[in-house]
Amino acid sequence: MRFRALATPSNIALVVIGGASVFLYIHALDMEGGGGGETPWFIKLALTQGALYGGAAWIAWKTTESRSTLFIAIAFAVVFRLCILFTPPLLSDDAYRYVWDGRVQAAGINPYRYIPADQNLEKLRDTEIYPKINRKEYAPTIYPPAAEAIFLLTTRISESVIWMKATMVGFEALAVWAVMSLLASFGLPRHRVLIFAWHPLAVWEFAGSGHLDAIAIAFVALALLARRRDLKAVTGLLLAGATLVKLYPAILFPALYRRWDWKLPAVFVAATLFAYTPYLGVGIHGALGYLPGYMQEEGLTSGNRFFVLAAARRVLRWDSLPETVFVGLAAAVLLALGLWCLHRRESGGLEVITKAFVLATVFTALLSPRYAWYFTWLIPFLCFVPAISVYYLTAASFILYWLWLDSARIFSLNLALYAPLAVLAGVQFWVAKARVGRPQKTPG
Repeated sequence: MRFRALATPSNIALVVIGGASVFLYIHALDMEGGGGGETPWFIKLALTQGALYGGAAWIAWKTTESRSTLFIAIAFAVVFRLCILFTPPLLSDDAYRYVWDGRVQAAGINPYRYIPADQNLEKLRDTEIYPKINRKEYAPTIYPPAAEAIFLLTTRISESVIWMKATMVGFEALAVWAVMSLLASFGLPRHRVLIFAWHPLAVWEFAGSGHLDAIAIAFVALALLARRRDLKAVTGLLLAGATLVKLYPAILFPALYRRWDWKLPAVFVAATLFAYTPYLGVGIHGALGYLPGYMQEEGLTSGNRFFVLAAARRVLRWDSLPETVFVGLAAAVLLALGLWCLHRRESGGLEVITKAFVLATVFTALLSPRYAWYFTWLIPFLCFVPAISVYYLTAASFILYWLWLDSARIFSLNLALYAPLAVLAGVQFWVAKARVGRPQKTPG
């Protein structure tokens, strides 16, 4: 009987898809120079995994509650990560900076004070971590205080990149638990967590590269769970935690805030001030680390990297269209969405998650990141909102790794991401509106 419950058509299909995905994760490690060494080949492999994932996500969405399906989902999610967890980072060297920051703090030094190449840190250098730190000759750390605290705690166990990656996978597991708890609270099948746990972008960026976005995602998922349970102060604390890891989750504040609630904003502000206090020995500006330089380096201050602005300049044939116009319009859009979130009624359903999802997606699209891992925070929302457009965006974001070979192709790559996003979102919105407006049949 148990075998019959396990051997359903949907479960068999998931096992086949999971097995094929495992093969691809293992095969990726055979590439010369690792996943980043053969970028075009890796992109093809990752997009293939994305196509397989799409089939698995569709099955998870259509299948009713099943313990056996949940078991398959979790089991393969673990196997995917074990395939690449114990290898050096394949796509990014950010994890080496994480380990370095933890080591610097353990020596009693403010990580915002010196660049890694500074002579004051010479005694901390080694042959394993230091040579692989990016921007070590000119950039102090960019990461906010909560991230720095986690780097410190992790490196007190082991100053290794593998252990740092394991920490990120641990936070990802916490996010998976929070998503499952949220699904159960809404009466939705818990195995939909597969939509998050099987996503190849999450697997590669966390188990593969060890990006700290996994920490921010865990805090966001826990904040949504706390909001669901009406724990106002806890929600504020968790949202602050996410913001103090990656900054951009602060955009979710209007979705989580309940009118006339003073606890959430008070705790959010208090936690932020408390977290920054130990690092203010370098001054307020110094505690921002390399953030101002990073914004300039990535074209955020000039506006060169914003896809919407670049597209407007091409369509209008106005190359000097000021970036301030775009920034003003983007701020107006986000403000309007924030007000919509504050005034939209809640009926006890998925409204909060939907509002947070809309804010996160619009913000990310307006920001148009150059790095695939910036899209990972959208993935957990897909367990609740079947947005095909964002399925596409997250699965196709691997093409941004092509910028490592040719950074001049940023417009064409962004066009391949955001044009389908807009078309698919428009179609889905039109279909949803048509269904709402369709008259219901009456009995008899």
